[in-house]
Amino acid sequence: MKIAQKYSHLNGEEYLLVHHKKLYKEIIDIIRSIDASNFMTKESKEKTMRGKMLYSPIELNKAFNEKFEELGWNERRYRYYITTDPKILPELIMLPYEKQKGFLISKGIKEPISSYKQTDFVKDQIAVEVQFGKYAFVAFDLFVKHLLFYSGGVINLGIEVLPTKKMQSHMSSGVAYYEGEVYNILRHGRNNPPVPLLILGIE
Repeated sequence: MKIAQKYSHLNGEEYLLVHHKKLYKEIIDIIRSIDASNFMTKESKEKTMRGKMLYSPIELNKAFNEKFEELGWNERRYRYYITTDPKILPELIMLPYEKQKGFLISKGIKEPISSYKQTDFVKDQIAVEVQFGKYAFVAFDLFVKHLLFYSGGVINLGIEVLPTKKMQSHMSSGVAYYEGEVYNILRHGRNNPPVPLLILGIE
């Protein structure tokens, strides 16, 4: 496979090139090492593509998981407590998880709600999500998950790996693709989401 297109948001790629050139090369090498033709194993049952062989998202994800894990990229969870009070939120998110519950109780919240988010691959404060899922999953990655990990000090950069429209046309309907997701970011304005990102379109 290859990186056919890329979009650097808030100098995401520039940050990688200056501070993590070796990790960037690892990501590029992983993508290049995967032969997508091995994973055109899903027979379509959709009316418009019945019987056509498509790329299997499950098998592609498995291949990427194995490659990243071999190089020491690991799943990471970020735990936090929830509040809907905008006045105490800025102070809450600056506290370590162990102190957040007590802080909320001191503010009169009797039963604080604990939650967490999980990202697939993290190494040296760089997060990578390889996404062959539906549109909603990618929007969640870009506008919620990466931002949460960034504001929580877990990562300095989020990377999203997506199929291009050319590759997505050989997948089940509803799979998100690079061009569409970059468009969604651009129409939100140059500074939103407020987290450095690198979006890679692969095929």
